[in-house]
This record gives sequence, structure tokens and C-alpha cells, in this order.
Amino acid sequence: MTTLLPRILRTLEQFHATRPWDHNAHYHRWILRRLPKRFDKALDVGSGSGDLARLLAPRARVVHGIDADPAIVDRARELTDPAASVTFTVGDALKEVPPGPYGVITCVATIHHMPFHDALTCFRRNLAPGATLIVVGVYRPQARSDFLIDAVAIPANVVMAWVKNKGRKVSRPASMTAPTRPATMTFSDIVRDAHQALPGARLRRRLFWRYALVWHRYQ
Repeated sequence: MTTLLPRILRTLEQFHATRPWDHNAHYHRWILRRLPKRFDKALDVGSGSGDLARLLAPRARVVHGIDADPAIVDRARELTDPAASVTFTVGDALKEVPPGPYGVITCVATIHHMPFHDALTCFRRNLAPGATLIVVGVYRPQARSDFLIDAVAIPANVVMAWVKNKGRKVSRPASMTAPTRPATMTFSDIVRDAHQALPGARLRRRLFWRYALVWHRYQ
């Protein structure tokens, strides 16, 4: 058993290296289903290669994406139709947010790169009355329920990799080339701090090592 487990893990790593799929992009459609059909301005924090910003564009008058990585912002601009009402900025989302307020703010797999409470406070400050904030983030597993979800996610991850890539070996998409950082906050810490910054926020663990936060600013 002690030699079998490392072998299984190496096999999984090799499988996913040749059949990668973007866990963050997997939640884009889920995000869209929780947003209004039309809104004025949207901000995508940690916009990466711009996939979510481009999906938001048909519903918004204008979409701003901001990311700290100049290379991935350049790639987002290359992939975006110049006629689309989408702009991308290189910068610190807590200091250089393009002028709001916004009807929608999204933040996918980025908030763990920032001071969590400060980020939520910044997002709240830039939301218009009636606006929606959606965060999809990562957390450090600690509780038994965390590890149970992780255990379910492992075989599901293999199935999704096979289905999304139609069984073929593929190269990594542009959306998966941005720098990453492991999460340091547990889910319970995230829930506690989120409810302090955003009373009434709804949080839930999601499959594939993610959690979701949804908050509506009513006034």
C-alpha cells in the first residue's frame, strides 16, 4: 500500500498533464446563471486571459478586467475582439480599480492572493445599490467534510478531464498559464471573515477544490 499510493498519484499527474482542463472556467456558466440578464458595468478581478470578461460583455454596457500579471493581460487583449466593450488593466485590484460603481463584480481564484477582508471591503465599496458580487475561491482543507469533498473530486476530476478533452491529449489553455498560489485560509475562516465584511453573504463549498460566495448589495 505504501508503494502503491505514490504510483497512483504519479499516474494521475501524468494523466492530467496531458489532459488539462480549467477548473475555474468550469464555474463561468454557473456564475452567469446567478447574474441579471442586463447590467451597466462589470468588473472581473483577476481576469486572466479574459474568458469570463468576454462572457459578461453581451450583458453589460462595459466590462473591465484587472489582473496583476502583465503577460496574461497581454494575452487577454490578443484574444478579445477590439470592437467588444471590454478593457483590461494591469494593476493591483485593491488600489487601481477602474472607476465604478459596478452592477456586477466577479473574482475567480484570485482573492487568496489578496488580504481577504480588505478585498471584500474594496469590492463592497465599488458595488452599486442592487449589485451582485460573486467570488469563486480556493481554501485550505482542514475539516473532515473538506477531505470528504476532496475525495469525491478526485475521480470526478478524471472523468471531467476525459470528457472535456474528448479523451485526447491537449496542451494547457491560455487561461491556465497565470501564476498560482496555494490557499492559506480554511473554509471556516473564510465564512467568518466574509460574514463580517458582507452581512448576509451566502457561501458554499463546491466540487473541484473551490468555494462560492454570492452577495447582493441592497442599499
